[in-house]
Amino acid sequence: MHGLHRADGESLMKEAAAARERSYCPYSGYAVGAALLAEDGRVYRGCNIENAAFSPTVCAERTAFFKAVSEGVKSFKAIAVSGGPAGDPPAACTPCGVCRQVMAEFCDPESFEVFCLDARGRLRDYLLKELLPEGFGAAALPDGEGE
Repeated sequence: MHGLHRADGESLMKEAAAARERSYCPYSGYAVGAALLAEDGRVYRGCNIENAAFSPTVCAERTAFFKAVSEGVKSFKAIAVSGGPAGDPPAACTPCGVCRQVMAEFCDPESFEVFCLDARGRLRDYLLKELLPEGFGAAALPDGEGE
């Protein structure tokens, strides 16, 4: 474990599993839930929401981030991701590249933690920098400032 205690990761994973129950995935059948822990201790849940046109589909992780940001929260500690075929127990599931990029927009890659299950169902803990090495961010833009 990195900065958070194992019990914190397990608690966050339970929140992600509960969020997974609200997944709307009639096309892929792959249900994902996320629980995003803000610096102030609030947890924002998200689930994947599919669309017949596919490109409007949004992942659980981005749903949680966009929900929090739309409420004015922009500082985060960790996220847990729970996914797998709908109706089955959670399986190994890490955030997609687009979600990792959204995380990089709002989170310090040196300290933001990502909790997932491994292939054996054990809780894994990654730092964002491990999942998105050499990530693109505001510092790469011409003025190097971003917002």
